[in-house]
Amino acid sequence: MSKKRQKKEKKPAYILRIAHHYGWKPGRVMSEILEWTEVIIVAVGLAALIMSFVTVRMHVPTDSMYPTINGDPSIFKADSFFVDRITYYFRNPKPGDIVVFRHEIVIRTKASIEGSPAEQAGMQAGEYIATDQAPAYLAGRAVFTEAAINQTIASLPAGTPISLRTAQGNSYSLGQKTSETTLEDFGVRFKIKKIMYVKRLIAVAGQTVQIRNGDIYVDGEKLEGERFNHDYVSNDVRFQYGIEPTLVPEGYYFMLGDNSADSFDGRYWGFVPQKDIVGVPYLRVWPLNRFGVM
Repeated sequence: MSKKRQKKEKKPAYILRIAHHYGWKPGRVMSEILEWTEVIIVAVGLAALIMSFVTVRMHVPTDSMYPTINGDPSIFKADSFFVDRITYYFRNPKPGDIVVFRHEIVIRTKASIEGSPAEQAGMQAGEYIATDQAPAYLAGRAVFTEAAINQTIASLPAGTPISLRTAQGNSYSLGQKTSETTLEDFGVRFKIKKIMYVKRLIAVAGQTVQIRNGDIYVDGEKLEGERFNHDYVSNDVRFQYGIEPTLVPEGYYFMLGDNSADSFDGRYWGFVPQKDIVGVPYLRVWPLNRFGVM
């Protein structure tokens, strides 16, 4: 006579086991509420982990990458896609990649350091130093990002008067440069707001990039192939980088939009730091008629 298999007793949810351990035995309704609470907590935790380390979804509200990626001011018409955040854990970005990264759109002051040149110059908290619509000016140069500001300061010889004109049109004399290499060295404290951008990687650290006659040259060689088969605009007086031969600094990347006539990109603000790289677009999910691998 065969033994009947004993039915395994279902273990209570972990949250209930903790409750029982501390002597609390909730009733049936409360037990169900606690079980569902545990499911929701686990689901939210997994989603947060996936969004932080595996994938993230974004859409493009402009045509800066057209025709590769379609943009539209309406979120319902713009391309929406998932971004692979794992690839660049195993390899470095390379020229030709379409890359998603975080980009500064606002640099805004906090209270200046007491007794610093910034405080003595009267710089107030809450002022916009630079935005994606209006740059700051430092040593006569338009600068949109913290990296561009600091690179400009570092490039100036000792004894140079440092004057900063903010996006709001206010000018501050911060004295003469001595050993300072960053804006914070002058006592300027600030916070930065970033959003995700998507552009094509053109050149990496150590390479020299230049746009000539609508084409891109890296280390003197013209970039060929479908990925670079675009007309790159270089005749705008606001462009600061890539018009003359431009060396990409260590730890940075140079990015351009495929539709460079309508792209706010590296020509204006310079370089993307390694720490701001997010990942690679891999699956377009909207609009449905463009669904597929990117």
